Amino acid sequence: MTDSRVDRAISFLEQNGIEYERHDHEAVFTVEQVSEMVSFEIGGARTKNLFVRDKKGKRHVLIVVPHDVSVDLMHLGEITGYGRLSFASEQRMNTYLGVSPGSVTLMGVINDPQHQVDVIIDSSIWNADFVRCHPLQNTSTVVLSNLGLKSIFQITGHVPNIMTVPTL
Repeated sequence: MTDSRVDRAISFLEQNGIEYERHDHEAVFTVEQVSEMVSFEIGGARTKNLFVRDKKGKRHVLIVVPHDVSVDLMHLGEITGYGRLSFASEQRMNTYLGVSPGSVTLMGVINDPQHQVDVIIDSSIWNADFVRCHPLQNTSTVVLSNLGLKSIFQITGHVPNIMTVPTL
């Protein structure tokens, strides 16, 4: 399976010496679809990625949490000072992260050189030995070590807010 977004993400990893394990698969759009897939077994913490914006649409936030939690956006907005948060549109996903619905990923920061997107990562994901994510497209999954995960943010200059993300 070849996709220019996947190629871009893989190229980023390789050019920066970030080790990864790649698994290609059918397109998946939800955490539930990933859970139903039995065609491959891979390790690493499974993630759920949300792309949200504040009420005025001036601030954008990528939220990375464990796959099996529901984020309390109201409480998160209150404790972080973002105010009311709501899901960003497909157009905003493409503009700020270079991804489409179903492909929101922590690797989207490689498409945000102006640091227009803030990042919140749940501490359980930040501290996991290995993490799974899409390489900018939902037809592949990569497994990154903890060092690889942290390297992405160091290289792009994004400073994630590491916290226990409030859940419902």
